[in-house]
Amino acid sequence: YRRWQEMEIKHGRIAMLATLHVFITGAGYKWPGYCSYLSFPPIKFDDIPAGTLASWAALPQAGWAQIVCLVAILDNSLFAQDPNLEPGDVVGDRIPWVRYADPEVKFYKLNAERNNGRAAMMGIIGMMIHESLTGNPIWPMTYEPIV
Repeated sequence: YRRWQEMEIKHGRIAMLATLHVFITGAGYKWPGYCSYLSFPPIKFDDIPAGTLASWAALPQAGWAQIVCLVAILDNSLFAQDPNLEPGDVVGDRIPWVRYADPEVKFYKLNAERNNGRAAMMGIIGMMIHESLTGNPIWPMTYEPIV
């Protein structure tokens, strides 16, 4: 059961980041400069669309390999789950992180994060389905894809 809890929290965190990506890039905020010099022509961050599936398809495979490798390294080293800590409490005392001395407050915060992650998982799946059907991941807001 513990492994399922850890995976639910981990996937919830990824879904929260993905949902944030759709909102931030949909609002037009993007990194300056180039995302990839290896492709021809080189891809700027401005060239990557703001949607979920469109941005996934626009990023070169080497970029996805870098993202997966970085997440795997962080997941297995810096943010590795300590079996002595609660599921989701991955930092421990290695990094100066917000700590909650009261066990009830800590339980509440981790449970709130788990519920937010569940909502984000449903939200990002909904955005992906909506974008595949209509081309617009953020409904009913007006949305002009930045191409």
